[in-house]
Amino acid sequence: MVTTTPLEEELRRIAGAVPDPELPVVTLEELGVLRGVRVEGPGRVVVTLTPTYTGCPAVETMAHDIEEALRDHGTTEVSVVTALAPPWSTDDITAEGRRKLAASGIAPPRPVRAPDGAVPLTLAVRCPHCGSTRTELLSRFSSTACKALRRCADCREPFDHFKEL
Repeated sequence: MVTTTPLEEELRRIAGAVPDPELPVVTLEELGVLRGVRVEGPGRVVVTLTPTYTGCPAVETMAHDIEEALRDHGTTEVSVVTALAPPWSTDDITAEGRRKLAASGIAPPRPVRAPDGAVPLTLAVRCPHCGSTRTELLSRFSSTACKALRRCADCREPFDHFKEL
C-alpha cells in the first residue's frame, strides 16, 4: 500500500485542480488522468499522468500547466511523467466530472464497466440538453479526437459526446 504525506496530498490537490486544456470545464483530477504526486526531496516533485490515449496532444500542455501551478506554490523542481499502464478509461472520470460535462452540453461517456465488473448493455447516448435517448451520430470526431458529434432527434440540438474507452 502506498502512503502519501500531507504535503503530497496538498500538491495533488493543486495539480488536480488544473483544468484540462481541451475540456476546461473539468479538472485533471475529475478527468481521471492525474495518477500520482510524489515528493522526492526538498522542492522536488514527480507527477504521474496517464493520457486519455497514447497520442493525446494535450499531454504537453497538461504537464506545462501542472509545472506552473506547482511552481507557483513554491515547488522548485517539477517532473511530469506519463504512465501508459494501467491505461486510462472513461470510467476514470469522476461523478463530478461527468456532471460538469453534462452541464456544459457534452454528453458524458457511458460506463464501460459497472462497479461489479459487469459490462453495461446501454447503447443510447442521452442528450445533455433535453435528456432524450433518441440521438444520432453526425460525425465520429468532433472538436477533439475523444469526442463525437451527435444530434438529438427530439430537441434537434447538436452536441458533443465524450466517447467511451
